[in-house]
Amino acid sequence: MSAITIASLSYSAPDGRRLFENLDLSLGRERTGLIGRNGTGKTSLLRLIAGEIAPRAGGIAAPGRIALVRQSLRVGDGETVADLFGAREGLALLRRAEAGQADAEALAGADWTLEERIASALGRVGLDAGPDTPLAALSGGQRTRAALAGAAFAEPEWLLLDEPTNNLDRAGRDAVHALIAGWRAGAVVVSHDRELLEAMDAIVELSGLGAARYGGGWSAYRARKDVELAAAEHDLADAEKRAADAARAARQAAERKARKDGAGKRKAAQGGAPRILLGAMKRRAEETGGANARLAGRQREEAAEQAAAARARIERLRAIAVDLPPSGLAPGRRVLRIDGVDAGYAPGRPVIRDLSLDVTGPERVAIAGPNGSGKTTLLALIAGTLAPWRGSVTLNVPMAMLDQRAALLDPAAAIRDNFARLNPGATENQCRAALARFGFRADAALQVAGTLSGGQMLRASLAGVLGVAPPQLLILDEPTNHLDLDSIAAVEAGLAGYDGALIVVSHDAAFLEAIGIVRTVTLAGD
Repeated sequence: MSAITIASLSYSAPDGRRLFENLDLSLGRERTGLIGRNGTGKTSLLRLIAGEIAPRAGGIAAPGRIALVRQSLRVGDGETVADLFGAREGLALLRRAEAGQADAEALAGADWTLEERIASALGRVGLDAGPDTPLAALSGGQRTRAALAGAAFAEPEWLLLDEPTNNLDRAGRDAVHALIAGWRAGAVVVSHDRELLEAMDAIVELSGLGAARYGGGWSAYRARKDVELAAAEHDLADAEKRAADAARAARQAAERKARKDGAGKRKAAQGGAPRILLGAMKRRAEETGGANARLAGRQREEAAEQAAAARARIERLRAIAVDLPPSGLAPGRRVLRIDGVDAGYAPGRPVIRDLSLDVTGPERVAIAGPNGSGKTTLLALIAGTLAPWRGSVTLNVPMAMLDQRAALLDPAAAIRDNFARLNPGATENQCRAALARFGFRADAALQVAGTLSGGQMLRASLAGVLGVAPPQLLILDEPTNHLDLDSIAAVEAGLAGYDGALIVVSHDAAFLEAIGIVRTVTLAGD
């Protein structure tokens, strides 16, 4: 099987933004992780390869069958799991055969192993559902697993996956990781799941400069980026030295010229040289001085441009470093006590039963469990938006809760105005400094919240609650869903500098390790 070849591809989003301009890329028969900041066109590139949308210019040669699994599956009326496998008619024939209603001609085309093979495919992704199960009866994560099983079932030459582990619990992620690890055809995977990216044969990074390919998985990519950062820092040091040398040389040349001009004037004042000779000497001195000044100016400009380019490269490569004010939480302070709690939403159907939990001092606690086990319900109890049926919830410190929708922000207001609302006592300097720590410098702080990407929204929310007087307890619900890798790094940097207590729901093991989780509370569910 030959490679997918992308040649001189240009494409603009429906809103007119240019995503690709003369993009050239080759994707071989391997597992390729496709990464890049939100808005760089990762999902659009998958759709272009699949032929769902057309480029403005250029072309894509993608030989063989292609299966695309989207991030969210749209469900039509009456659709079942069998529709994801393209097996509705085949299964209907088997049902007619079992009922003795199929003629010999129809039976000749029957696939008697179809149902068994579908069950096996669903089992590989850890989904306990039959082909007749309505898609509307499945959770978002279960639909993703069923769609992935259906795509792999067709044994395409190319499998295109858009964030396949989003909204999956640990078991679902493990099943997807195992399927991809065993995939032997071509696969292009858009993901911010670093565990999944580790299993890739190559990483392709999309940016405004085009596409860059890195051999190996996530660790190899990060090692190469560290080398690029070190090279950029070396280039910046060289450029700054050249700029300083050029400035010093220009000063010294100007001083020499001033001394020489002074000597010439004194000699002219003493007389003894013809005026025509003095005039020629003056012109030559001025011409030489002008040429030297122009040369020095060009050298300074070139050094300044090289330094600016190196700084820009460093800013792109280096994670945001965040220095936060202290929360004031004492090590022995009881932050939270949950005692014998039952809670739920429908009478007689508790989601949480007899739960007790204590959090003391700056503990970092992860809430784990399969989808539907009550993790989000527990966060609602702690935040006070849901009352327990039995038992008590006592919160003893100021808290803030951030979900993946960044609901703290007013979408119609600018980032700076949202910060001022969340921190009414902050000065303009405090506001600007706090936002800069989270990557919103100068005019970037004036962006309207509703126009931000998911990663920018979460960073702006973190800046708002951590910037001036951080709460002593911060609650996070799946904070890395829908974030690009740069945004995840920024959030990790912010939380690494936070000295309060953390309660986090996340299936991202790499994220939990990076923020220093010390205890995991697992909810079993029903």
